[in-house]
Amino acid sequence: MKNLKGILIYTLSVFGVSIAYYFYARNTLPRQESETFLSEIGEGFGEIALWMLLFIYARTLLKLLFEKGALQERILPNYVYEPTQTLVQKILIPLNRTHVYVGIATLAVTFLHIIMVGFHFEIVLFQVVMILLIWQGIFGFFLRWKFSPKQLKQFSYLVHAQFLTGIMIGIFAYVGHWMVD
Repeated sequence: MKNLKGILIYTLSVFGVSIAYYFYARNTLPRQESETFLSEIGEGFGEIALWMLLFIYARTLLKLLFEKGALQERILPNYVYEPTQTLVQKILIPLNRTHVYVGIATLAVTFLHIIMVGFHFEIVLFQVVMILLIWQGIFGFFLRWKFSPKQLKQFSYLVHAQFLTGIMIGIFAYVGHWMVD
């Protein structure tokens, strides 16, 4: 429970920093309105990407709340459970098996959303979200690539399996959307 309290404090801190940046940027950055046919389609891709991200991080949240062991052990994928499985473990097995495919599809749909709606490099939160998405994609790739050296795979587990990164992606993207809407 101590770890979950730390995650909650971290989440509130990230949200506080995001809100502070929002008020700063709202008063200093010029407002741009550019609705096009492609941006309308891009908004649809954005909603799909949101649901896919929720699917991915719901799996992580289930693992954090209901799995046993240290925090880092709960985040790592577990494909084998005891013969007597709990309901959560039965749910987690297909979620663990499809995580890679849903993750790849999520990145693709998210980048389609970004390309169609437009790049907002003037917004720092946008830049951070882009870096974090690329970060998650690259290290997720190294986890599955059969030619990855053992040390790289271990490092990739450490940096890809960060619920904290997902929290930043979610909050920064959410507050960033306030700035462009």
